[in-house]
Amino acid sequence: MKDIYSFPAIITVGNDGVAIEFPDLPGCCPCASDINEAFTNAREALQLHIYCMEEDEEEIPEPTDVMDIEFEKGQVIAMIEAWMPPFREKMLNKATNKTVTIPRWLDILAKKEKVTYSHLLQDALKQYLGITSPESLQAYAVHEQRAEYSVKRKK
Repeated sequence: MKDIYSFPAIITVGNDGVAIEFPDLPGCCPCASDINEAFTNAREALQLHIYCMEEDEEEIPEPTDVMDIEFEKGQVIAMIEAWMPPFREKMLNKATNKTVTIPRWLDILAKKEKVTYSHLLQDALKQYLGITSPESLQAYAVHEQRAEYSVKRKK
């Protein structure tokens, strides 16, 4: 798992917007309404695509040399860079929906007391896992990423 990736993108500007294609990453095909938005969307799509590949333990290919990419008139090639550490952290902090089952009587009492389930569950999980601050959560996440990377290297 690398911290930075750089892949060539083929950018096509049309009457109805901008299409972006990453030849090395099938399925990573963002679009945009103008060229400025295209670069932002390309970077975000590249980060998300690589993150999903990492999560699925898929091998991330080496980028094709720009000189080896064939493109048509009206298309341009740009190198798009993905700086992964902040993106991974953002994804770790993304909210996830969970369904919980509790007895009806407990739900009635909780509603009466205006209990916020999400906040209560987060607090309880943090206490159970011994996470006392954002720093300890970050240390835990870094530890998990290093352990995962170590396991992958041994394979």
